[in-house]
Order: sequence, then structure tokens, then C-alpha cells
Amino acid sequence: MAAIQDIHQSQRAFFDSGATRSLSFRKSALKKLKKSLKRHEKDILTALHADLRKAPVEAFASEIGLLYDEIDHTLNNLRQWMRPQPVSSPLMHYPSSSTVYREPKGLTLLIGPWNYPFQLVVNPLIGAVAAGNCAIVKPSELAPATEAVVAKVIEDAFAPEHVATVTGDGATVVPAIMAHRFDHVFFTGSIPVGRKILEMAAPHLTPVTLELGGKSPCVVDARADIKTAAKRIVWGKCWNAGQTCIAPDYVLADKKIMPELLEHMRDAVTQFYGDDPAKSGDYPRIINERQFDRLSGYLGEGNVFYGGQTNRADKYIAPTILTDIQPGAKVMQEEIFGPILPVIPYNDTAEAVKIITSNPYPLSLYIFTKNARTAQTFIDKVAFGGGCINNTLVHFTNLEIPFGGIGPSGMGRYHGRFSFDEFSHIKGVMKTGTWLDVPVKYPPFGNKLKVLKMMQK
Repeated sequence: MAAIQDIHQSQRAFFDSGATRSLSFRKSALKKLKKSLKRHEKDILTALHADLRKAPVEAFASEIGLLYDEIDHTLNNLRQWMRPQPVSSPLMHYPSSSTVYREPKGLTLLIGPWNYPFQLVVNPLIGAVAAGNCAIVKPSELAPATEAVVAKVIEDAFAPEHVATVTGDGATVVPAIMAHRFDHVFFTGSIPVGRKILEMAAPHLTPVTLELGGKSPCVVDARADIKTAAKRIVWGKCWNAGQTCIAPDYVLADKKIMPELLEHMRDAVTQFYGDDPAKSGDYPRIINERQFDRLSGYLGEGNVFYGGQTNRADKYIAPTILTDIQPGAKVMQEEIFGPILPVIPYNDTAEAVKIITSNPYPLSLYIFTKNARTAQTFIDKVAFGGGCINNTLVHFTNLEIPFGGIGPSGMGRYHGRFSFDEFSHIKGVMKTGTWLDVPVKYPPFGNKLKVLKMMQK
């Protein structure tokens, strides 16, 4: 692998040449990426099974299919997104016309996580390439099989002066990369590491997109379809064994329906994974022993209503439902990021809102209710990145809405047009004709204040 400095210099020269700017170049690069994904699809699925024991259906749906959709959507709309956008101009500067241009930022750095180790590093790459940038991609070393296939796919699709992969221990490699100046850094991962990324970007005044996480709540009120809510919550929590930044982190259940909800949730786990999820080919594993040990520590912080079985050698933790959570328990202070789900009763909507807002702003919020006013109350009173009503996770798949956090759960947003804009410098230009030169702006000003106020009305 070439030295980081060599990659950085070659990409800077390539970008400065203007080669990445044309519509034809960008579309061609995206088509090559899609062809590379197709060629290596089996390798990607094999790697994801090796790293996380992901079943082929789950791996394809969450790591590959989303990328095909993203590329196709971008190819269909890129010409329109790149067009200069005329906007109105102030009357006092007549005769003027104004235009908004979107141009590439330049060199970008994309740092991926281990939980969706393929999709969450290639997805932002689609936006970076569509916007006309060069990119260095750093996949997570904690998913080594996927790290290798990411490098293979990128090498097959791109020239290294356009897009290159850098691998290795993130704690060593990322600071070495960020010692160089980039025009945009995109990071997906934990809040503590996100802070370090922001600190490393600060000396260069590099803009950063942070896709982080936090404790995403799920509210089930008394008027919800309880059985459907239970299935969708369990599905969202057990997808990737809960190792999802937008997984339901805890459930707030109206105390009147909590016993019924718990029973349906237990039934949903059995329906999805059988009586022993450890034997199911559809249930993933924890990424490593370190995360296993962290998660196992939560199991004693409440009563295990269902699940609780573990096998460290297999990195297996059963889908687990906790009730009667201890006051001040770590499981309610830290993002769980695993298949353990606390369920907490509440008395009314105001109490549920108070519980949620006592924590930092979450990345996602899920509300199960048939009452539109109740849903709107949570939308209006809770700050969160994005979410669903009567569902979980699926807002991530809609390319027409932005995905991103707020405050501690992240900054910046992407998917579809939002990815293109995130990786573009949005530049405004006003052009003024010379056939008329209104003298009101020039000294001496005299009594021009009255004229100026009239023009502003």
C-alpha cells in the first residue's frame, strides 16, 4: 500500500486537474462502483458472515441492496442536482441576477464503523464521488474480513488517485491520515471517537460529518397496535444483534399495556428465531469479546423477563428483555448497542417526554400509537435525528429524507440529495449588469436614508 502522504499528494494533484468535475466522469465512476459491487457480491456476503455471522438475507438487505438503491437514485438525479440554481435578487441591487452553484469540496476522508462495516463506509463514498471529490476510505479493522473486501471492491472500481483505501489499526492510522488537510471528513461510529475526530479536524478547520448514536427511545402508548408494535420493536432490536446505531435502545410502555406488550415481544422472538436463538442461522453474533463483556455486564441491572443466555466462546447473547431496571443503572446511562432491551413503564405522555428529554438528544425516536396528536406531541417536544411512527429503522432506507443526528448524536446528514449536498461546497454568486448604475449606494449619502427605506418596503 502506498504511503499516506503519497496517496494524499496524488489525489490533490488529480483533483486540481479538474478530472473529477464533469457529469460524465462522476456517472462513469458510480457505474464502475456498481459493477464492482456486483462482481464481489458473494465475497461481501461471505465476509459479513465471517465478521458478524450475518445471514445472507440480512446482509444483502442492510449492506448491499441499500447501496444499489443509492447509486441508481444518484445516477437518475445527478444531472439535475449539478445544475446551477437561479434565485431571486434584492430589488435595491437591480439589475442583478443570483445563482447557487454546487461544486466539489476536494479531498475527503471517510471513516467507517464495524457494525455495518461495508455499507456505512461505501454509502458516503457514493455521495463523495457524486459530488466530484476524491476520497480516502478507512474501513474498520475490527471487521477484518469486510475490511479486506472493501479494499478489493474499491481497488477494482477506482484509480487510487481518485479513491483509495487505507487499512490498519484506526487508533494509529486515523491520526496519521488526519495530520494531512482534507476538505471534508465523514465519520460513523461512537460518540467518544467522534469527539476525537472533531479535535483532529479542528487545526485544519476541516468540516466534519459525524454519524454517532446514543439512546434511541421507543414509545408504545395505550392506543397502539400492541402485537404489531412488539414484532417491529423486536425486529429492529435484533437486526444485527442490536449492533445498530438506530436500534431501539429502550422501550417506554404505557403501564396499562406493558404486560401485554412484554408477552407479544417474547412471542415475536420465538417466532423469528425459535425457542433457542443460538441455533438460528438468522441471528447474528457480537463483533468481539470486548463488546461481549461490556454487554454481559448489563444483564444484572434488572429482572430478565426473557433471554439472558450467553456464550462467550461463540460471542452469543440471546435477545434479552429487561424489566424493573435499577435506579442509576448503566444500562440506562450508556448506549447499549446490543440485543438487550430495557422496558420501562410510564403513566402519561408528559412523563414519557420528560424521561426522554432527561437524556442527550437521540439519533432516532420511535413512536407506536394510533393517535396522531400523541405522535405529534413527541415530534414537537423531543429533539432527535430522525425516526418512525409505528415502525423502527426503516427511515434509514428512504433516500428522500435526510439521515443524521443532532448534538451528541451527530452533525450533518446524508442519503440521496442530502449526500450530494453534504459533500458539495454550495456557492452563491450575484451578477450585476452595467447598463444601469443606481447611485443610492454611493456617497455622499445626504438624504438617501429615506430612499433606502422606501426601497426596502
